[in-house]
Amino acid sequence: MEARTSATYSIGSYLSPKLNLARQMKPTTLTLNSQYTFRGFSGLKAAADIACESEMSLFGRESNAALARTFSRRMHKYCQTSRYCLNPQASSYKVAILGAAGGIGQPLSLLIKMSPLVSDIHLYDIANIKGITADLSHCNTPARVLGFSGTSELPDALKGVDVVVIPAGVPRKPGMTRDDLFSTNASIVKSLIEAVADNCPQAFIHIITNPVNSMVPIAAEVLKQKGVYNAKKLFGVTTLDVVRANTFVAQKKKLKLIAVDVPVVGGHAGITILPLLSKTRPSVSFTDEEVEELTLKIQNAGTEVVLAKAGEGSATLSMAYAAARFVESSLRALDGDADVYECAYVESTLTELPFFASRVKLGKNGVEAFISSDLQRLSEYEAKALEALKTELRASIDKGVAYAHTQPVPA
Repeated sequence: MEARTSATYSIGSYLSPKLNLARQMKPTTLTLNSQYTFRGFSGLKAAADIACESEMSLFGRESNAALARTFSRRMHKYCQTSRYCLNPQASSYKVAILGAAGGIGQPLSLLIKMSPLVSDIHLYDIANIKGITADLSHCNTPARVLGFSGTSELPDALKGVDVVVIPAGVPRKPGMTRDDLFSTNASIVKSLIEAVADNCPQAFIHIITNPVNSMVPIAAEVLKQKGVYNAKKLFGVTTLDVVRANTFVAQKKKLKLIAVDVPVVGGHAGITILPLLSKTRPSVSFTDEEVEELTLKIQNAGTEVVLAKAGEGSATLSMAYAAARFVESSLRALDGDADVYECAYVESTLTELPFFASRVKLGKNGVEAFISSDLQRLSEYEAKALEALKTELRASIDKGVAYAHTQPVPA
């Protein structure tokens, strides 16, 4: 979240995730009159070296002044610290959300509206987008909000955007697996990706629609058929698994959540979700029972939410939060931050599987590197689980590829 008085007061960005490696761990920065700094906590993840300026204020002028007076003495001693600064006034990234009227799309749109790196948000859905557009546009943050409804307006929603986020599709209900959603959601994702290929082929593409394990291969095949596939810019968003792993481990071990980072590899469904607890930062020991308990809790967390909502939806708020974190990471990478890492489901060479979720380094052109060390020196439990998930993940990938090949793609 950022705020500014009529003078030069600002707070570090609310949407600014940073990798929590112990050797890289630094605090969020709050800047006052460009000379006072305060170390704090970013809403989405521990954030380092970020100080943002904005013409807009999320607080009132009096509130900003009061907050400035509260922290001014405490911040003075940090004033000489050098920082990597993002300047949202110089940023003009456009984000399109396809499926913005849904349970994930609405809170996701709100969170992205708060990012200082976004100049324009394009909200697209087949219906009910006009009111959401008007509602969101009243939030006094710099990003301009435009709404697009129906397939005839989809091309305009995509032209010139830098990041496309796809939460469109039907949600899970009690008794359904992610694969039960395949038929309906596959056709939705396919048609949306065709439009992306025609209108913004260079954009980062973030796929949230389940089953992610199959939707990403479908998207890849459609982009290949359109002649615009760039493996470095196609992502299945698995950040929610990391968010859950961090939360559950911090609770279990009574750690400060800001310090916890658990890489999660594999895929984004059931046993294909593999938290690498042995790689937890900061280093912490787990009993065999704790490893099994936490692994199953992370793998089944989505089902827990579906059952708790009793047919009224699936994980929407936590998914929106996780997706906003991944969007912000992508924007930071596009903006030149050279220290951006996230777990994502992408085309990969880390295993024999063509797609695999792992921690990657993001840059201006998408995936810059795979963090292969995460898969080295695994515990016995993790090594066995990794081998066990491959069969199911391979089947999901093959299912997506087969679907794309049986459906003609318009020229």
